[in-house]
Formats: sequence, C-alpha cells, structure tokens
Amino acid sequence: MTIVKIDFHNHSEGSYDGKEPVDLMVEHVEDIELDGFAVTDHDEIEKSLEAAEIGKDSEAIVITGEEVSTKDGHLLAIEIKEKIEPGKPFMDTVEEIRNKGGVAIVPHPFQKTRHGVSKSKIEDIDAVEAFNAWLFTGLQNRRAKSFAEKNGYPMVAGSDAHSLGIIGRAYAEIEIDKPLEEIESDDIIEALKSGDVSMNGRRAPIYRAAYHYIKASIRKTMYYTSKFFDEVNPKLKRYNRPLRDLLESSPVK
Repeated sequence: MTIVKIDFHNHSEGSYDGKEPVDLMVEHVEDIELDGFAVTDHDEIEKSLEAAEIGKDSEAIVITGEEVSTKDGHLLAIEIKEKIEPGKPFMDTVEEIRNKGGVAIVPHPFQKTRHGVSKSKIEDIDAVEAFNAWLFTGLQNRRAKSFAEKNGYPMVAGSDAHSLGIIGRAYAEIEIDKPLEEIESDDIIEALKSGDVSMNGRRAPIYRAAYHYIKASIRKTMYYTSKFFDEVNPKLKRYNRPLRDLLESSPVK
C-alpha cells in the first residue's frame, strides 16, 4: 500500500489572483515532499490542462481542476477536462462535475469572506476541504472538520497556494494499492471517492518553512533568468543548463 501526498488546491497565473507559470509549479512539486498536485484556477481551466500535459513527462502527478464560482459559493472541480461555467446553483454544479467524470470538493466552507458555501446549500458532496492552509485562528477549519465527520464526507487539506512557496503547505494523504511509479490521477480520484484519504495540515516548523521559501525563491530566479536568455538570443539557451545544475545542487532541500 502506497500513501501519496496530494495538494488539491493551487492557483497559477491562469487565476486573476495567481502569478506562477505552470511549468515552474510542476518543477517545484517534483522537488519538494509532495507526490502530486492540482491546478485549480478561478473559473478557468486552460493552465490546468497545460500543467497536466507537462506532468506527463514529470515525476509529479498533475491533476486537472478548476475553482468554480457557483451562485452559492466556491467549489473545487477535480479531474475535469473542460471548463465548468460559473454562476450556477451549487448542487447543479456538483452534478455537472460528476457528469463530466470529476469529483466535487467544497473548499474553505462556511467562510463568507472567502466565498465559502453555507451548510444549507450542501446537500451532497464528494469531499470537504477540512483544512485550508490560510488559517488565522483555525475556527473555520474545525467547523469544516466537524461538518465532514457528522455527515460522513471524506476530508482533504489544501494549500490554496497563490505563490510557489505555499504549494504543499497542506495536503491529502491517500492510500492506493499500487507502487508509486504506477499511480495515475485516475487512481487518486477513485481512492478519494472511496474515502481512503486523510489530511495533513499541521504548520511546518519555521526552519522547514524557510527552506521551502528559499528554494522557491532560487527556483524562480533561475526560471526567469533562463527565460530572459531565451528571449534575448536563442543561442544562449545552452547556458541555461548550468543554472539548472546550480539549483539542483543547492543545499536547500
């Protein structure tokens, strides 16, 4: 039995409030203590599909997704292949996600300031984000956990990352009866539906968090320097490899 660590809630430059290129996100996930992640941009899926294509040549498991703005609040659509249009009632959107082969996860429920869905609107759901990394007191996470336990819903954790260094701050731990190298996104979705999932959302020690931020900063510097070389003169592309090697040899792990 393999336990995979998956962060189901992350935003790229495809979100109005995100900024990270998906190829950089995939590369970063390969290099931290995370097995896979989903790109869930607000009401957009283009960059998520792009990330999944990149993920085919990556060690990271990349899952498609979208954070949909329903009429009643936000909803994560996981493992979908086409955009879910916003503005529809919550349960209608849940049904549409399922009809398109995905799973519906309610993120940061009950948090009105973050467009969280109220209890009265949740008639049925595939999973509850019972730990969102953007916590202040932790009260709403505890409410979400209590709601999921009372109703028998699987619980996941999500980073809700809008920048590179936040990815993997919180994640779901999913049990799958396969070796890690054989696990694909479909296996993760089936395990999630079965409830074979737990969550890890404990705050990391300061020194561990610092390592993540430092490595993310180094990686972004190398990435944009590489892009600059490509734009100035394609012939300079061969100089990018030393920059990559420098990053990979960094003591920050």
